[in-house]
Amino acid sequence: MGMTSIVGLTFIIERGLALRWNRVIPRTIEHAVNDCRSDIDRDALRRMCEENPSPLARLLLAGYDHLDLPKADNENALQTHARQEVVQLERGLVVLEIVVGIAPLLGLVGTIYGMMTLFGDLGQSAAGADSAVLAQGISLILNFTMMGLLIAIPSLIAWNYYTKKVEMLAVEMETVCSDFLRRQYHGRASQ
Repeated sequence: MGMTSIVGLTFIIERGLALRWNRVIPRTIEHAVNDCRSDIDRDALRRMCEENPSPLARLLLAGYDHLDLPKADNENALQTHARQEVVQLERGLVVLEIVVGIAPLLGLVGTIYGMMTLFGDLGQSAAGADSAVLAQGISLILNFTMMGLLIAIPSLIAWNYYTKKVEMLAVEMETVCSDFLRRQYHGRASQ
């Protein structure tokens, strides 16, 4: 149980740091995309993306590198890169999902073991069972159950929160990249 809680807490903290909004979608890059109207702006945006690597920066660089392609082909290439970036953002969430599933089961195993031990001891004791021993055994059983839930509940909350956050980040990156491509292909004869 201790190892499960350490793994769960490690991934909760790591994903919390990795999925910070400004780390995934830096405001400076987002503003530079909004201001990107000319070739000079586009080159400045490229330099900014190269100097400040982030998922959004990598997507914009992929779109920039394919500007010689028709818009539809560039969008397809960008979608492929976007799926790779989303997979990276989701990294570690499967571990939290496993912790959510396994922690209550470990608590249940502890509960069953505690019950087997308690009733085994009661069966071997003299005719009457001491109520203090019985109460202590039940307390131990409930502690196992509670520990499993105390590991699973925060992991479930974090997993749900981070899953939704990845979705929101993906939508925002898609919006920014779509705006970038729309501006770059605006007015071109061959789209």
